[in-house]
Amino acid sequence: MRFARAQDGVVAIEFAFVALPFLLLLFAIIELGLVSLVSVTLENAIVDAGRTIRTGEVQNDTATPSAAAKAAAFKTKVCTGIGWIGAATCGAALTVDVQRLPSFQSGAVLQRSATPCWDPGGPNSIVLVRAYYKWPLVTPLLNTGLTSSNGAHEISAAALLANEPYSEIEAPPVTCP
Repeated sequence: MRFARAQDGVVAIEFAFVALPFLLLLFAIIELGLVSLVSVTLENAIVDAGRTIRTGEVQNDTATPSAAAKAAAFKTKVCTGIGWIGAATCGAALTVDVQRLPSFQSGAVLQRSATPCWDPGGPNSIVLVRAYYKWPLVTPLLNTGLTSSNGAHEISAAALLANEPYSEIEAPPVTCP
């Protein structure tokens, strides 16, 4: 009879019922904040690195003559811009796609291809710079709802640039896959 009237431990039982959903909600809020922070950081890194394309610095770089080396140097510059995430993981998690567009009014919807393109254009070219970063998710409910591939959420950023008239020589077009 005494056992049925005992009130000791009621708060602990109520806390046990509320603690797990509360902690899941708290971690989900923190993780969504991190995803937003990575998205803003990636967007700023693309805009900052895109300036080197817009001014012709990338196209006129004689130290790296090949297109693959220029693409790798541009990707490294983007990784430097998102340095707080970690340079070691940036190279494997980041994909950069740079394509020349015929005009602002072309209305071309460019689908993401399996292989990224590298066409920074020439003077007065219109260039679309896109970056995709695979961010791993930890919170269980977000992991199932936001995961796009291999347990990671793909964060994308884009910048549309109009190259400056830095030269009189027009760049040859590049065929992208």
